[in-house]
Amino acid sequence: MHAAPPLRLAGVGKEYRLYDSPRARLKSLLTGRALHRSHWALRDVSLQLERGQCLGVVGHNGAGKSTLLKLITGTVRPTQGRIERRGRVTAILELGAGFHPDFTGRQNLYFGGSLIGIEHAQMAALEAQVLAFADIGEAIDRPVKTYSSGMVVRLAFALVTAVEPDLLIIDEALAVGDQRFQKKCIERIQTFREHGCTILFCSHSPYHVRQLCDAALWLDHGRVMELGPTEAVIGAYEMHTRLLAGPENRAAPAVAVKDSTPAPALAQAAATILSVEIADLDETVDPPLLQTSDLVVTITVRGRDDERPNIGFMIEQSQGVGITSLATHEDGAAPTQVAPGVWQSVLIFPELGLHSGQYVISAFLFDASGLVVYEQWFQFRHFRFVRPTLMPGLVRLPHRWE
Repeated sequence: MHAAPPLRLAGVGKEYRLYDSPRARLKSLLTGRALHRSHWALRDVSLQLERGQCLGVVGHNGAGKSTLLKLITGTVRPTQGRIERRGRVTAILELGAGFHPDFTGRQNLYFGGSLIGIEHAQMAALEAQVLAFADIGEAIDRPVKTYSSGMVVRLAFALVTAVEPDLLIIDEALAVGDQRFQKKCIERIQTFREHGCTILFCSHSPYHVRQLCDAALWLDHGRVMELGPTEAVIGAYEMHTRLLAGPENRAAPAVAVKDSTPAPALAQAAATILSVEIADLDETVDPPLLQTSDLVVTITVRGRDDERPNIGFMIEQSQGVGITSLATHEDGAAPTQVAPGVWQSVLIFPELGLHSGQYVISAFLFDASGLVVYEQWFQFRHFRFVRPTLMPGLVRLPHRWE
């Protein structure tokens, strides 16, 4: 007999009633007359997540993603439909929002733990591993109001993930804090998934949705546009995004990266992109002109500690559409170590298959797993390419005439 799924939604909708004034709301309550305007933040959403499945939720601001998460976590009730949750539900949403600023970090572990169903005795048993994961040292016995924002989220993440859930809900922040802590966060999430945890991941990063999720949900104005295999849904969503953006602003990051500043103690060890160089550019013109038919790009990075990083590359039309994006971990390649801690990849496009035009490249630095994005140089370098052909088009595809 199959176990019941951790999450099932059937025809779920959420209506907010909008009144012109508090007086109109009171009058409606007293008279029973409908004096409101209806706003459906979500309408007719049905889905089912099996054990171990990871669903990515995408959509523009106002699409209904936050409302969906609030309904699933139980902070708001649906206006229509039914939500079934089974097992322990953990949500990584506004980390640290429930901490009391005057309590110490240690006191907040017990206070915050009680709010998410961890009783005092269980918290006492978990305390040592939570503190080891958060790694905030003696600050644990200082009031939380003296913490930096990074220390707060480190402690909060360690707390909410102290007990392995059946259903994990992540809103945007796949990883928090400095580079070292980001890796710890993602490794813990990956471990949960390997153990059969079901994950609902809401993100503006198509890259991370593709890497983590086996299915995707695209919401728009509260309605389901597509639900199905990740690549098909993300491809349709990205096309919709480009059409909305218009020709003057269609280029968008392949990877959404949360800006974070490494802690001072880790600054020297921080992974970073050192240089991105294109061979055979004529720099006397603007934009520089590629003088050969081969595009050769050399990307040099500094890794973190002894880890071998991964390197990504993207090329787009300037003020146009994306053409291709590549990464060493996707292609089964690996950067070469050229000095202690310094790695380099040379990417070659022989007989560059583009028509004449102006192009722009981006570079990305990933960790060994390809999930943590340490740094991106987005749309870093523009160049012009001229192909001696009279035929119109964007790319020259491999072909033959028969």
